[in-house]
Amino acid sequence: MRVDQVVPILNVSDVRESFAWFDKLGWSKTFEWDAGDPGGPPGFGGVGCDGEEIFLCRDGQGSRGRGTNLATGGPGADQRADRGAWVSLWVDDVDAVHARCLVEGLEVTHPPTDEPWGVREMHIRHPDGHVLRVGRAQR
Repeated sequence: MRVDQVVPILNVSDVRESFAWFDKLGWSKTFEWDAGDPGGPPGFGGVGCDGEEIFLCRDGQGSRGRGTNLATGGPGADQRADRGAWVSLWVDDVDAVHARCLVEGLEVTHPPTDEPWGVREMHIRHPDGHVLRVGRAQR
């Protein structure tokens, strides 16, 4: 087998609101599809950044749901409360992503931390309970 690309699909409650959320993170809409409801809200879409892509599916293809947990990493964290997917993003500068998230008001559930497994990472929670685990191998 040769795999050309892996694209996560996130179940979202509103594709356009998710476009706006990802825009705050520096991603942009790659496409939207009405899923058989011309003129209605899109049922499917994609966001991209630097050649990487995530698909968004309204009310399908996976699970979603926020937990009551405030933290997804570190002491006292609960990584099982959310019902959404976890997606790992490898970036060039975790601290720059963190700064952008704070400016844009995105929910950071684990601040940038030098983890014992050799990765500096942070977590961001999408409004539908998906957690983006943003990291970079430590040098």
